[in-house]
Amino acid sequence: MTATATGTDDFAARADAIAAAALAVPGVKCLHGGMLDEIATVLPGRRIKGLRFDDCGCAVHVAVAWGADMPLVAAAIKAALAPLTDGAVSVTVEDVAEPRDEDR
Repeated sequence: MTATATGTDDFAARADAIAAAALAVPGVKCLHGGMLDEIATVLPGRRIKGLRFDDCGCAVHVAVAWGADMPLVAAAIKAALAPLTDGAVSVTVEDVAEPRDEDR
């Protein structure tokens, strides 16, 4: 199947919305591309790292804030993305951000 300009635009808008929703979850520091930056969605002229789609749904890879409750953050990401996705949402915590000076 060949993507039309409208189909590509719709897909890009959906991917942007999913990335924004994941980033808005408290405790998420950033989307994470994996050890080799291999986790990404490729769009015309750009990539959204930390987000991958397949036939089953989407995978989101994140770095979380120091001290964040990882299971709660992962559950909140799944809940935030559920209305935006057609399938399952897989969440992988790839990294924990450096603590702030006051947290050391």
